[in-house]
Amino acid sequence: MTSSNLELDYEFLPYLKVYKNGHVERLLGIDAIPPGIDSHIGVSSKDISNIVPNSEVYVRMYLPINCNNQKLPLVIYFHGGGFCMFTPSSSLYHNYLNTLVSESRVIAISVHYRRPPEHPVHVAYEDSWQVLQWVFAHCNGDGPEPWLNEHANFARVFLSGDSAGANIAHNMAMNAGSVDPELMVDILGVALIHPYFWGSDPIGSEGLYPDKKAGVDRMWSFVCPSNPNNDDPRVNPIAKGAPGLMSLGCRRVLICVAEKDILKDRGRAYYEALGRSGWMGMVEIHETQGEDHVFHLHDLDSQESKDLMKNLAHFFNVLAF
Repeated sequence: MTSSNLELDYEFLPYLKVYKNGHVERLLGIDAIPPGIDSHIGVSSKDISNIVPNSEVYVRMYLPINCNNQKLPLVIYFHGGGFCMFTPSSSLYHNYLNTLVSESRVIAISVHYRRPPEHPVHVAYEDSWQVLQWVFAHCNGDGPEPWLNEHANFARVFLSGDSAGANIAHNMAMNAGSVDPELMVDILGVALIHPYFWGSDPIGSEGLYPDKKAGVDRMWSFVCPSNPNNDDPRVNPIAKGAPGLMSLGCRRVLICVAEKDILKDRGRAYYEALGRSGWMGMVEIHETQGEDHVFHLHDLDSQESKDLMKNLAHFFNVLAF
């Protein structure tokens, strides 16, 4: 590579560097674990590509090994990382989804969407929507993927994600509540873990953490340069003029926040707004004391992480909706 190709264009630290030749050097989440059988926790995984033609979009599927002919709840998961980092193959997410599937006895699909800065954020939403349509095409048991045909209970479909992935999950549920014609499958629930919501004006304790706030302030303008306003309804769903949450296309929502996370007040505001919106579902919130943003990904064995996992497993498996 010549010296001109190595010339830096700009940085978005601590996440990535962009060079003048267009090369993007990601600094986080660049490790990769292949799919396979984890006999220790009893989960098998595999990758499926060619879901969105001529793109890098793929999904990693997870299935408990000893599920026999059982139909299991289906969890469609969107990874976090500021929309621009990590993949389903990253160790943080592969290990987390393995554990989630083992503990919850679900079949899970972890979605890899195209990422900024190569692709603006609307492409991530579009890719995620196309993945949902591909998944739901299996609802009659005659789709191209046997695991979905044989093991997915399409009466119990959930969306989930952390941080930016939780933002995607919310936006997919909003799409599901407003599309015409409707999707072939109803989404039963959405589990939002430390969701990335924001806004132009600080709320709650956000102003007490100027360094953290400055970092979050610049995220949306980086991933969405065409509309860098932090009150874009995709990132601030309770902004003035945003579509009403009453159209959220699911029947139950679980919001998980962490005490030390600067995003916690947005998660709580979303919970309160959803509760008074006229939406006819059930919403609950869980706060982990003493922990920060996506703490559970970095230590799956801590008691706090185990408690969070138990809450999610209960949410995906409770029968009374």
